[in-house]
Formats: sequence, structure tokens, C-alpha cells
Amino acid sequence: MIVATTENLVGHTITETLGQVFGVVVRSRGLGGNVMAGLRSLGGGEIKEYTALVEDTRRHAIDRMVANATAMGADAVVMMRFDSGEIGQTMSEVVAYGTAVRVQRA
Repeated sequence: MIVATTENLVGHTITETLGQVFGVVVRSRGLGGNVMAGLRSLGGGEIKEYTALVEDTRRHAIDRMVANATAMGADAVVMMRFDSGEIGQTMSEVVAYGTAVRVQRA
């Protein structure tokens, strides 16, 4: 599965547009992670616990989006984007979305 943030794929022609696809993930850092992140924030710099949480959540959202596109019979997802937000004070939401298409090598 090709996933691209661009509208077109070099070396490919889009033959069919199948529609919007997305993958949604909501995650919460455990109590221990929140305590460690709070302590790190006192010293400044990167908070690795939250960086890892966001990276894992984005990967999981992409995996869900790809599964959605595969179920639709797509070869690729174009115009892929992320959106994120917070739910409450302890949860983060990440959505990966784009357009599922069928492609042919040019």
C-alpha cells in the first residue's frame, strides 16, 4: 500500500477514486508515565514519554487507515493528513485520513 501526502504519485496514474479513509486512535498515558513526564517537565527539554506516545499513536492510526483502504480495494492512499486533539486532560486523539485510490504504473 502506497501512502502519500501528495495528490499524485510519481510513476503511477490514478485510475479510480474510492473515497475517504481514516484511522482513529485515542490513547492515554498511564499514571506512572504522567508522573515521569511531570518530573521531566520541571527540567525542560523533550518529554520522551509523550513523544513515544504520539509516535506510537500516529503509527497505529496509519495502520488502521491502511486497513480501511485495503478493505475498500485500494492500492494507495493520497493526500494523507493527520489531525490530533485532546479528550479531557489525559487522553490524546490522532486521526490519519486521506483518499483511497486504485493506481496503475504509468
